[in-house]
Amino acid sequence: MPGSVWIIDSEHWPRAYLRAELIERGHDAVGFAALAEALVRLALRGRRPELVVVDLDGEGIDPRALDILFRAGLRVVGIGGAAAWETEARRVPSHPWAGLLRRPLTIGDVADAVERQLAARAPGPSLAT
Repeated sequence: MPGSVWIIDSEHWPRAYLRAELIERGHDAVGFAALAEALVRLALRGRRPELVVVDLDGEGIDPRALDILFRAGLRVVGIGGAAAWETEARRVPSHPWAGLLRRPLTIGDVADAVERQLAARAPGPSLAT
């Protein structure tokens, strides 16, 4: 089921590859190099994403900014390697993560996880005729 996904990753190519994969699968995917950019878009009261994917290894992931995503009621999937997991280990239980993915993984693995999350929240069939 297609959905709107925001991708937050300070590294250009992984962000671009994931965005391309999600677009190829029919989703509306938007990439942000910094969490602050996504928060500005959120503050402008535009269309809210159905899911946000955040690279926890990325530069500039301010824990307070991450808190804002959760307080806004957004579903967030975190991606990280060993360093990110050590840093986030204390915080993970305090947030209602939609999912946490640990490297190593492929872009396809991430896209599959995104689709599972979107499908889990997809509305059921309408009973109207």
